Amino acid sequence: MIKDFVKGLWRENPVFVQVLGMCPTLAVTTKCVFGLSMGLATTFVIVSSVVVISTIRKLVPEQVRIPMFTVIIATFVTAADYFLKANFFEISKALGPYIPLIVVNCVILGRAEAFASKHGVARSFLDAFGMGIGFTCALVVLGAVREVLGAGTVFGYPVMWEGFTNWIVMVMPAGAFITLGLLVGVFNIVDKRVKSK
Repeated sequence: MIKDFVKGLWRENPVFVQVLGMCPTLAVTTKCVFGLSMGLATTFVIVSSVVVISTIRKLVPEQVRIPMFTVIIATFVTAADYFLKANFFEISKALGPYIPLIVVNCVILGRAEAFASKHGVARSFLDAFGMGIGFTCALVVLGAVREVLGAGTVFGYPVMWEGFTNWIVMVMPAGAFITLGLLVGVFNIVDKRVKSK
């Protein structure tokens, strides 16, 4: 069961290994707080969805499995969206359509289909929680790099020296692609060294 949780953090990380959920990963990581918010919302949806799916997996006919998964996921996405709008309106406004688009996030539907529909609630919960935390960490790291270089701050707090010239490219779409590519490369180098040892 520990392996079910840990694999989402490193070995099967949704962003750096499986390269899933790229739309929100690239779009909302201009700041750490946006990456964290999107990651937490996605974690809530994935954990809640797979627990329900795993619980009812034997009751759902094979023919309507995917539509049923989508309806369950959409229910929790709506709850997350309304929660953000009610309590964190500025963040909700900044994330725009990307919270509702969690419904079509491959990470969630993939875990529902590949794992929750075949395993019990406890294992499905740990698998989903690990994937959610791995996704959140990836978004926060990507957001941190882009925010530090693009604005000289982390979570809004200044971290760069006075006179630092902000790299405007980092707050643009090109900066997202560049940063993601470099982080995936670093992740692969570290992973190869860890495996070789």
